[in-house]
Amino acid sequence: MRPRRAPRKLLWHRLIFGLWFRPVEVLDEARDRSVWGAAAFLCLLCGALGTLGNDSFWEGWRVGPGQALEAMALADGVLLLASLLLGVATQAIARRLGGNGKFGPTVTLFVVIFWATDLPRLALDACLPGDSYPVRAAAWITSAFGYAFAALLIRGQHHLPTHKAVAAVSVQMLAAVALLKFPPGA
Repeated sequence: MRPRRAPRKLLWHRLIFGLWFRPVEVLDEARDRSVWGAAAFLCLLCGALGTLGNDSFWEGWRVGPGQALEAMALADGVLLLASLLLGVATQAIARRLGGNGKFGPTVTLFVVIFWATDLPRLALDACLPGDSYPVRAAAWITSAFGYAFAALLIRGQHHLPTHKAVAAVSVQMLAAVALLKFPPGA
């Protein structure tokens, strides 16, 4: 009998880029793995990009760079906590709907999916005005991809039918999209 090979280590860059190029394979490969490092890295990166796209950051930078960076760090910390709470809510709802997925992989992969799909919009928003057509179009497109990938994640992680997986991610995705991708006044 041949010894069983250990699964290949899923590095953060393979996970993030794999979500764009081969999402089903990557989600299957990551099914039983917690990716806390990738989730924290992506959340902090996207928080920094989002802050750089905000005019109030640059106004604060002119007044005092130290204070602007402190505000960015605080915003990143709050964003990381909020993202993890959205992942926890997704896990809890999926469990209530009959799912049986593990806590760590579900929460961390939800955060990775949400922010990996939002990277293109954030990159455009850092360079262009937030109300420009390319940024708005990217927001709609990345929202749709994020929603679809999150439903795939929950369907695979929790072995739920598609309609229950969609229900498990709906509230969190809609709230996050409304507050982060289409903030009030934008």
